[in-house]
Amino acid sequence: LEKKIGQPLFIRSTKKVQLTPAGELLLQHIEPAMNLIRRGEEQIQNVNDTRLGQLHISASDTICRYFLVPYIQKFHELYPDVPIRITNATSKSCVDLLEQGKVDIIITNHPNSRMNTSYITQTLTTFQDVFIANPTHFPQVTKEMTFKEISGLPILMLDKNSTTSEYLHQIFLEHRLDLVPAFQLYSNDLLIDLARIGLGIAFVPDFCLARAGGDLFQIPLKATLPTRQLALAYSDKMPISNAAKQFIQYFSQNS
Repeated sequence: LEKKIGQPLFIRSTKKVQLTPAGELLLQHIEPAMNLIRRGEEQIQNVNDTRLGQLHISASDTICRYFLVPYIQKFHELYPDVPIRITNATSKSCVDLLEQGKVDIIITNHPNSRMNTSYITQTLTTFQDVFIANPTHFPQVTKEMTFKEISGLPILMLDKNSTTSEYLHQIFLEHRLDLVPAFQLYSNDLLIDLARIGLGIAFVPDFCLARAGGDLFQIPLKATLPTRQLALAYSDKMPISNAAKQFIQYFSQNS
């Protein structure tokens, strides 16, 4: 293969082998094809098999913890013999895993800039993003605030590569404001903890508020934030297991 391409794909040493930049690039194209072959083989093997196969889902840590777990529990009770795998990733990275054929379905925040019309999506629920703060440290948050006033406070939010960060930056842009967060982290739970000790105001989905506790206050806004959705998505280009089909049907009936 290296001779055909005309350049090395591997860096070989006595202890290990690793990919060259050209090898990394080629792998990006080969891996989805290999996953597609593997999925096809699995489906052929299961044609005359009463088993449903494996269910592989990808979702963010927050979506798993605050939304998905009860559905997984009920599905497991209905189909105890189905192996379930869950891969945690950001909503954007979930789309990459789906594109590469590494997972059957994803549960993602929507809108999601990585997704396109080739994916089949199903809205599961809507949610509202909120700002929360400890009024002991920020007494001004107990009154209605504008986005301009919000921008003057230390904002705690998710990492810049998340759909939530993308969403909030767009909101501030629409109000002609600069968004310069004090902290950008990977965990909504940690954002809540830091807001509790007074390091700033946290921007989190409202379905996380059950963990927020009584010492945190939801900041009332003079302008209403648009709602977002949690969506189930899969690709019609990739074969999916019978277990995944049952899970999609189960969600359609119970979401």
